[in-house]
This record gives sequence, structure tokens and C-alpha cells, in this order.
Amino acid sequence: MAPKSKKGGTATDKKKRLSKLERLKQQQEEEEKKLQEEEEARLKAEQEAAEKLERKRAEKRKWQVLVEKDLQRRTDELEELYILEKCFSEAEKWKKEVRVLSKWEHYVECDGTPDPSVAQDMNTFISLWKEKGNEDIDDVMKESKLVLNLIGKLQLILLDTPPYELTDEQVAQYQGSILELRELLHLKFNEATETLLKEASSLVDTDSGNLAKIIKDENITLYVWANLKKNPKYKRLKFGDTEVGFEIPKALATSDTAIRIFHTNYDHISPLPVIRRPEKAAVVETVIEDSAEKETPQDEEVPQAGPEEVTGNQEMAASAVPATEIKTEESTINLQKSTTSLKEEAEAKKEETETKSLKVESLSVVPVATLPEKLSDAVAEAVVDEDAVDLKGFMPLGGIYHLNILQLPPQCKQIKGWTIVELISGGLQNFVYPPEITDDAPETESSYPPIEFIIEINKNVVFFEKPMVARWDAEGKSWRTDGFVKLFYNLKERIVSFSLESVYPVTLIQDIHIHMPYESWELRPLNLNEAVLNITTTFTDIDIQIKDNQCMLAAVELGDDYDLSHLLGKWMTLTSLIIAMKETGLNVFPSEYSHAYVAVNNKDPLVEMKSYRQMALLASAFSFSWSKWNKQSGSAVVFKASELLNKEYVGDKEWSLYMFNGERAQKLKINEYSEAFSEELQEDTEFHSTLYHMIKDFTSEDALKKIRNTNYLFIDTVCKLLLSVRVLTYS
Repeated sequence: MAPKSKKGGTATDKKKRLSKLERLKQQQEEEEKKLQEEEEARLKAEQEAAEKLERKRAEKRKWQVLVEKDLQRRTDELEELYILEKCFSEAEKWKKEVRVLSKWEHYVECDGTPDPSVAQDMNTFISLWKEKGNEDIDDVMKESKLVLNLIGKLQLILLDTPPYELTDEQVAQYQGSILELRELLHLKFNEATETLLKEASSLVDTDSGNLAKIIKDENITLYVWANLKKNPKYKRLKFGDTEVGFEIPKALATSDTAIRIFHTNYDHISPLPVIRRPEKAAVVETVIEDSAEKETPQDEEVPQAGPEEVTGNQEMAASAVPATEIKTEESTINLQKSTTSLKEEAEAKKEETETKSLKVESLSVVPVATLPEKLSDAVAEAVVDEDAVDLKGFMPLGGIYHLNILQLPPQCKQIKGWTIVELISGGLQNFVYPPEITDDAPETESSYPPIEFIIEINKNVVFFEKPMVARWDAEGKSWRTDGFVKLFYNLKERIVSFSLESVYPVTLIQDIHIHMPYESWELRPLNLNEAVLNITTTFTDIDIQIKDNQCMLAAVELGDDYDLSHLLGKWMTLTSLIIAMKETGLNVFPSEYSHAYVAVNNKDPLVEMKSYRQMALLASAFSFSWSKWNKQSGSAVVFKASELLNKEYVGDKEWSLYMFNGERAQKLKINEYSEAFSEELQEDTEFHSTLYHMIKDFTSEDALKKIRNTNYLFIDTVCKLLLSVRVLTYS
């Protein structure tokens, strides 16, 4: 047994008591250390918060300095921009002079062709041709070229003339002339077909004893078959070396019938586009004050718009809608500016603001989110009848195939050197198939089977997806997709076959917005007054080249299966190019309804308008391109830009990002490869009131010289092309 200590405790007890003291001491030290760390963390957090607050204050002070600096030079920058943008009104003046000169030159030439803008000339031409008879197919084809030329001129007048220069009476006159020419041209082709069928017995094929003829020019192809022998063996026919043909039932093969497949490269059946007329002045009065508050700060002075500039603005606004679509709204108010009195300056400022508000409307495509009623109405209207083709979202492409079953007219007979023919009143007569049902001839399921037709798609039109086939409903005045018994597509061989219980005009339908939204775009200068706009879509790559006031389709990726020689490399006006590209299937021109069919970037139309105008001013020396951040920048626009003088392309690392909200432009710190969007300014850069002056800060002397020497017609054409394609909204 261990001896007891004198104090009554063992050595083990002392060790335990000592360990307990050490633990308490250690715990105390840990608590003190923890308190010290907490205090240090608190002090550090306070210091960081103070530094952060100071940084924010410094950034705010720096931001305020930049804003004040921007406001100080705002008036000067807007005045300079106002002077630069006079090029648009100069371009409109030039185009007006060209229109007047064109009318005078036509008058002086006296070539016998009518002036399509003069009602008396057109009425005389139509009356004389209507009275002219006994024309064969060659005569009609020759005259049809003049008629189609007159229709084209009338369409260009309606599309190219600023709305405020056209009266309601003129619009009605021009559209009425177009409809009359359409109707008369088709009537003349019917008369020529009748003349041809009367001579069928002298043009028969030796093998079949029937007439099978193809007549073709650059505008139409006429396939005619006359059943002279009435041999049921000849129920199926292909015309010549083509794949075009038909298969008819026995009831038709044994009757006095003729089959006509009349393919026109033009569409004279679909309704004419509605031409929107300018709003009354009183209608837009209500939006003037709101627009003024948005556009002009109270403590700032903005240069006033003169009559020439306002006219240019109105005409530029009209170009926002693609050329073959509905025209945009414009004001007919004659704006004037005077520098001699404050009252007149105030009135001019009010009128300038009115023009700005109208320009917003003139862009036609307002962000979808701001127009729920308009969007829902458009969509509702599109789905009222599932079989009716919505011409706001789809369009006929490749022309019209007029399918006809005709009664074979009495044939010409040669008797003792005389040609004798029986005349029948009423002209070319349709053969009713299937016949009307009577009690004596009840209908059975197999009595009148459908008729099969095979048509070819021309190589000068492009379908990127399988097209819909539609027939014209004369009663409903619309294209419909019902009534086809069976359909077969062979897009590789460009053949479509289908069966119909009766015959109608038939066309192929493509989605208008098949190329929208665009995947990317780039506007690139080539030389002085020359640039190219590249648009990349889901299906192809398109290059539109601009030179002075002319445009052309420079390149398109399609392969070797197409023949676009009528369009590729051909210089023409922008309006003519838009029409030609749409008719070819290369539609990259949104209409005022397109926002209802395409997911778009919701941009302020006025900001978009300003951006295109100022980009056009710089287009001879700067390249502009698509940015993924444009989708996340709200109503402001974001795009890439870089000076481009001596190289063909801009390198990936040479681009800079710019943002513009209509009132302030800035260069962004982020790039295309940043992880998130930020509006933070690039270091050592400032704000500017215009996009033009923002980019000018980073422009070399050589580039500035090139910009100053740019022709006003080139600037105007670039601007209108950008307005027509709407790259900032539809990409």
C-alpha cells in the first residue's frame, strides 16, 4: 500500500489537479485568442467596407465627372452629328430628282410605251390591247414582257416613293392599274391558248396522234396537251425531256379535252400588299410630349432639325420595312425651321420630336413584350383556319402553276385552199370535272378518280425545307393546303407530284422567316464607298455587297444544284434586290409582322434607327459585327466594332465591344469571351452622346480621312440595308 503524503494527498492526485489547471489555462488562452481573432476580423471587415465604400464613392465621383463631361460636349456632338446626317436628306433629294428626270426622259424618248404613272396612258394601253384580237402565243409572249415591265415599275413606284409624296388617289390608281394588267395578261394567254388548240390537228405528235407542246421564255412555261385521238391508252404523259406531266382518268382520256399546265414565274394571284397611309397629324400629337421628355434632357440643347433633314428622316424611316412588304407610317406634316426667333425654334424642336416619335412607329417591328394585344391578334388571326395559308408568315415561292382541263375547240379544216373553223362564243372553255351529280348519272367512288400532276421546281428558286403545296381558293381569296389526295416530294430531282379531285392554280409555299433569327452578321468595308454585309443563317451564308447607291448579291452558299445567274453578281437598287432575293427564297428582310413569328431581341426601335444611321457614317473604315451580349443588354444595343483599312478581316482579338442606348455610347470592359455581361467601362475611356463620336475616339487619321470622303449615296444605301435586315433585333 502506497504511503500517504503529509498533506493527505497522493502524487497521482496532485498530477490530476495540475492537469485540470493546465486545461483551464489553455481554455482561457483559446478564448482570448478567439476574441482577438474576432476583433481583428471585425476591424478588417470595417476596413474593407470602408475601402469598398471609398471605391464606390470614387467610382461614383469618376462616373459623375464622365457624365458631366459628356453633358458639356453633348450639344457640340449633336450639332456635328446633325450636320453629318444631312447626307440622308441629300440622298432623298437626289432620288427625287432622279424620279423626275426619269419621267422626263420617258416623255422625250417617245418610244410608244406608256408611262405607268399616268392614268390616261395606262387606260389607253389597256384598251388598245384588249381590243386587239387574233394574237398567237408568240405575240402575247412578246407583249407580256412589256406588261410585266409596267407592273414592275408600278410596284417600284409604290415601294420607293416616300409615302408623304403619294396621295391616296395615286395609290389606288397604281394598284388598280396593276390589277387590270394582271387580269388582261392572263386573258391574253387564254386567248392565245385557244388559238393554239384550234390548230392542234396540224401540230400533232406522229406517235400518239395528239398535241403535246412546250412553249417557254424567261417568264412563263406553257405545257399544252390536246386529246385528238381520245385513245384511253394515252392517260399518262410527260412533256418532252422534262418530268412535268399528268395522269388522267379514263373519263377524260376519252373526251374532247385538253390539259394545260401554265407555269408563270410571277405571282399574279395573291392579294396585293396593303400600302399603309400616313397617320393624320392629330393622331400623333399625343405622343409628342412623352417623346420629347425621353429624347432631350431639360437642361440640354439639341440642334434643331431643318426641313431637309426632317424630310430625310421621314424617308429613311420608310425604308425600315422591307421593299415588298407593307409600307410604314409617315407624317405628311411639312416641317420648317427658322433660326431668327425663339418661337420658331421651339416649334421646330417640337416638330423634330414628332418626327422622332414617328420614326419609332416607322420601324414597324415593336418589341413583342410591349404589344401583347397586337401579337395575340396576329397569332389568333393566323390560326383561324388551319388549312388557309397565313401570308404574314408564309409566301408563295417559285411562281404559280395554273392547272386547267379545257374543252377542245373545233379544229381548223383545210378545204380547197381555204381554212375553215367553227367559231364558238365565250372563248376558252373549262371542262367541268368531276361533272355535276344528277339523278340520271349518280356519282360513285370510282367514277371520277383524282387527277395526278407532276411539276418541276425551277433551279432559280431555293427551298431550304420541304415546301407546302397550296391551291388557290377563288371564293375565299386565299391559298389553302387541303384538297390534295396525295403528295410526293423529290427535292433532289426538284419534282413534286400530287393528286387533285378538281383543278386549281397551285403554288409551293415556304416559311417567310426560315432564315430568322440570324446566327451572326458582319458589315465589312472593302474600299471607299464599298462594303459587304455578311449574314449567317441556319441554312446558308449570304453576302450582300454595296457600292455607291447600288447593291448586289455577291455570294451565297448553296452548292451546284441551283442557277441564280439572274441574281448573283447583278448590280441593282436596294428595293429591286430585296424583291429579287425574296422571290428566290433568300428572305432576310423582316416585315412589320415578323416579331409575331420569330424570337427577337427586344430593342428600342429608335435606338436601333440611330445605331444604323451612325454605323453607316463609319462604314467605309469600320467593321461592325454581332455580339452575344446584345441579347442581355435590354433595350440598348451591343455590338463589336473595329477599324479595318488594310486587311481583309478583323482578328478575333481586335474587336471592341460598344453599347448604345440612344442617349449615351460607351466602350465596354468585357469582351466576347467574358463569363458574364457587365456595363463597366473600358479603362481610360469616356462616355459620348453619339455612337459616332464614341468610335471616333479610337479612329486613326487615315480612317477619319476615308470617313470624311465617303459619298452620301453610299451612306444612305448602307443605312437602308441595315434597316431592311434589322441585324440588331433579328440575330
